[in-house]
Amino acid sequence: MNSSIARSTALLLARIALGVIFVAHGWQKVSTNGLDATKAGFEAMDVPAPALSAYFAAYVELIGGAALIIGALVPLVGLLLFIDMAGALLTVHLDKGLFASGGGYELVLILGATSLLIAVLGSGKFGVDALFGRGGVDATKNKSGALV
Repeated sequence: MNSSIARSTALLLARIALGVIFVAHGWQKVSTNGLDATKAGFEAMDVPAPALSAYFAAYVELIGGAALIIGALVPLVGLLLFIDMAGALLTVHLDKGLFASGGGYELVLILGATSLLIAVLGSGKFGVDALFGRGGVDATKNKSGALV
C-alpha cells in the first residue's frame, strides 16, 4: 500500500475516533447537562474562570470535534483541543492519579496527546483541509518524496 495513502487513512480514522469522543463530551456540556450545570461543576472543581472555561471547553469540544471528523482547520482545532485537555489535566485530574475510574488523568492525557499529534500532522489527504492544499505531512513532500 502507498505509504501516503496509509498515513492519510490512519489520520482519517484517528480524526474520526477523536472527533466522536469530543463531540459527545461537548454535547454533554452544552445539551445533556447544560452550560449552567457545566459552569457549576467547574466552580465546584475550582476551575479558574469557570464560566469562560465551561463555554470554551463545551464549544471547542463540540465544534472542534465535528471539525476533526471532516478534517477542517485541523492544526488549529487540534491545538485548541490540546489546550482544553491540558487545562483539564492541570486543574482537575492530575492530583487524582492515572486511572480514569478514580477521576484520574488517563483519558485527558491521551486525548490531549492525540490532539497535539493530529495538530502537527494535519488532516492528511482525506479531509476538507486537503481540498485547500492544507493536508499536512502528505502535502509537504518535495519532488523526491522526502518530507521537507
